[in-house]
Amino acid sequence: MTGRIPKARMLEILYRSDADAGLLELGRYPTKRIVNALLPLLYNQDEIIKWRAVTFMGIFMADLAEEDMEAARNVMRRFMWNLNDESGGIGWGSPEAMGEILARHEGLAAEYAVILFSYADKDGNYLELPMLQRGLLWGIARFSEAAPQVVRGSKLQFLHYLNSTDAAVRGHAARILGLVGTKEDRKYLLPLLKDKSAYMTYADGRRMTHLVGEAAEDALLKLEKDTSN
Repeated sequence: MTGRIPKARMLEILYRSDADAGLLELGRYPTKRIVNALLPLLYNQDEIIKWRAVTFMGIFMADLAEEDMEAARNVMRRFMWNLNDESGGIGWGSPEAMGEILARHEGLAAEYAVILFSYADKDGNYLELPMLQRGLLWGIARFSEAAPQVVRGSKLQFLHYLNSTDAAVRGHAARILGLVGTKEDRKYLLPLLKDKSAYMTYADGRRMTHLVGEAAEDALLKLEKDTSN
């Protein structure tokens, strides 16, 4: 298929419980068209649509980078523009998509990981809004799953989020530390163990409710098991 992907059709595909069937159907279209159709769905108010768009964006951006790296760079620049104050927008969904993409393509990660981290740097392109910080830390946690050695050198940038007033920010920050920290970092997580604040997150293809204390406990277990640290 070479035509435009109708929005209604894309929504129907993303709503499916069978993601593999959706990927197979979309694979009939040119990759650039798929990516362009997914872009506006990253800030859809329906959480199912938004998160599946994030996942599919990672998959097809990895394909696009193999086909046309400059086209993939242009999409990454678009995410960066969305997060720029001068854009006039908010950038919803952009940091999540960036994290998912970098987790799936080493070449893009080599070029854009430093940009993703800069949004957590108070001396860099710091994102002030807690809602954006949620997406940013989710994206960094997702990237940490794939390349903890890359994120590890920047872990100090994420420690202050453990004291955020936003439960999701605290929970995602704890997850990052569990993925890239060392046993010496346990002291940062211990105060969160009794934190019963609930937040929504997305993992393994589904949305779920998690407690900050549970995230801290999971992170501590990872630090204990990781003898390489």
